[in-house]
Amino acid sequence: MNVTTSNCSNNYGPKQHSEKLIPTIIRKCLAGEAIPVYGNGQNVRDWLYVLDHCKAIDLIYHQGKSGETYNVGGHNERHNLQIVHAVCRILDEKKPRKEGKYADLISFVTDRPGHDLRYAIDATKLTEELGWRAEENFDTGIVKTVEWYLGS
Repeated sequence: MNVTTSNCSNNYGPKQHSEKLIPTIIRKCLAGEAIPVYGNGQNVRDWLYVLDHCKAIDLIYHQGKSGETYNVGGHNERHNLQIVHAVCRILDEKKPRKEGKYADLISFVTDRPGHDLRYAIDATKLTEELGWRAEENFDTGIVKTVEWYLGS
């Protein structure tokens, strides 16, 4: 069988499951509820826009070498607190609160036991062997993501 494997970093974008970080931030903000941030918010994740991930999978499927594994990363490492502030800034601009800023809703909560400080992925092989590059950077992708949630 012609089989390839891909591993990815954290995806974000339209239609993401509501339990995930970015949809949770948006939902909590719009409801005027506390935005839970684990620990001190310094956990780092590499963020990959979902359509870039889809394009990488397609490229790996069509051009990847059978039996090989490819890592797909967005080269967008951010602290969770940076993510929260980015979403809050976009919402402040696009759907301002009646009183205060969305960042006023940030609430630090006890971190989960064993929660990794950093998740990252090295996508060098995919970039060098297949020429893949993410089209979205975090700053453009997060705006598209928030706009999608505001429109749905």
